[in-house]
Amino acid sequence: MKRTPIVLLTASALLSLTLAACGSSASSPAAAASSSAPILVGADLSLSGDFATEGVPYAHGYDLWANYVNSHGGLLGRKVSMKILSDASNQAEVTTNYQDLISVDHASLLFGPVSTLFTVPAAREAQRFGYALVEGAGGGPVVFSSGLTNVFDTGLTVSGTVVPFAKYLAALPASERPTTAAYATENDPFDVPETQGAQQVLQAAGIKTVFNKTFPQEVADYTPIADQIAATHAQVVILGAGDLSVLSPFVHAFIQQGYNPEAFYTANGANPPQFLPAIGGVGNANGIVTSGSWFPGYQNAQSEAFVKLYLKTYGGSAANIDPSVAEGYSVGQVVQAAVEATHSLDQAKIIAYLHSGATIQTVLGPVRFDKLGENTAASAFLFQWQGGQYVSADPPQAGVQGLVFPKPAWGAS
Repeated sequence: MKRTPIVLLTASALLSLTLAACGSSASSPAAAASSSAPILVGADLSLSGDFATEGVPYAHGYDLWANYVNSHGGLLGRKVSMKILSDASNQAEVTTNYQDLISVDHASLLFGPVSTLFTVPAAREAQRFGYALVEGAGGGPVVFSSGLTNVFDTGLTVSGTVVPFAKYLAALPASERPTTAAYATENDPFDVPETQGAQQVLQAAGIKTVFNKTFPQEVADYTPIADQIAATHAQVVILGAGDLSVLSPFVHAFIQQGYNPEAFYTANGANPPQFLPAIGGVGNANGIVTSGSWFPGYQNAQSEAFVKLYLKTYGGSAANIDPSVAEGYSVGQVVQAAVEATHSLDQAKIIAYLHSGATIQTVLGPVRFDKLGENTAASAFLFQWQGGQYVSADPPQAGVQGLVFPKPAWGAS
């Protein structure tokens, strides 16, 4: 498969700068540190294919960070140039792309891909050359059990996703607590363990498992699986899937079957802006729960400044900012903090700093890595569609009472 370098920048001046840098970057990070040339930052992202729904907004986040840094004096007094290679959602391309970024382009810094599936090979290749790899969408347990010492994830750990929702259900009074649950999980190294964690919590609370299926990452038709769940009349549905293209068929199948679970959690795909049109409007969204580390109304100085910058650059409304943009932006902030703290591009120093326990303030809130590279300070939110709005229900944002249970009927306001 052909690999196409894709450079996403928000200003024509930066675009010219990037093109120039691609042909004249320094021969090594050490050499680049003494140069006045732009600092080349390399990344692999899924800009097409199954993972593009995350990859494209991540590219916007990387680009937005570079744009901001360059408008504020650069990094170490030098401009930043982003080079993003697309893996087309093909895991085999990831290693080759990072080889090219390191050995051909001589990138001084590396940003990570999206998905745990891609983070492991990316981090292994980066470690082979001594590079740090900071990412925000590849925090599955396999990443941190692979013996890697160079990978750092700014996002949520598995325990910060569906498990809090499972604990909420388990803590309900016995008279209100659901008694049955169904689990359908994409065979993904992040989705599987997060769903298993929720199942353990719910089963310990006496909530019986009536359906449990792990399905391949590419399924031609999800309707049969959804129909099987509907037939169980499970009161709780936990859908471990990372994309709207998976969630949408389940919603439509449930509606078709007249099946309305009391609680419906999805690992991803329920956030604006594409969600509402895909499921038939706000009435079908109400009550659906998901999790994440950021939302546009997050009261955090870094986040509020980021929202203003995004709207100035891309326009639109704050409510429609994809959280993946903020996650990508946080990667740049963390790398920037490490470079500025060490006053260098030396990878060993950057890795040591990121392992030092230092707290870095980002659009996602505080970031502090443990010895494995997990963010132990990550902000964890449970989001729910309420009254046609996508809100933080736990912890509740201003004006929100908390999680709504049971879920309203399909089509209800």
